[in-house]
Amino acid sequence: MARKDSILKMRDLLMKRRDALRRVLAGEVSSLKSLRGQKGGDLVDAALDAVQDEISSKLAEAESRELANIEVALERIRTGSYGLCEVCGGKIPLARLNALPYATNCIDCQRANENSSGGHFLGGDWSRVLDGGVLDVDVSFTDIETS
Repeated sequence: MARKDSILKMRDLLMKRRDALRRVLAGEVSSLKSLRGQKGGDLVDAALDAVQDEISSKLAEAESRELANIEVALERIRTGSYGLCEVCGGKIPLARLNALPYATNCIDCQRANENSSGGHFLGGDWSRVLDGGVLDVDVSFTDIETS
């Protein structure tokens, strides 16, 4: 019964987060629209406005993704599939759901997904990635200051 109670508490938390994200996104969209209509200032002001617009846009994009994940989690709660791994069908541990309430995979299946080449994430051996073929060398601040 404790798992069911935890899921109900998680639903309340997800609904509060969803509502908060909706309010934030509605505010960001309206403020971006109003800022686009404003003209004036010099090139520096225009550049700063462009950077601020880009930052706001990226934040809104991340918040939109989170909102979509929350909507999926709430739908899974409604259908009774919340807390079950989409890959293996096993129970997702409550600790994982507390850390990431919209998790759809158990840890083992998520790791396998991240490590597989066909997963949504870039898997592989990151230790082999080098910038421009240069060997990975430790650099200290004194090395930079003297060069």
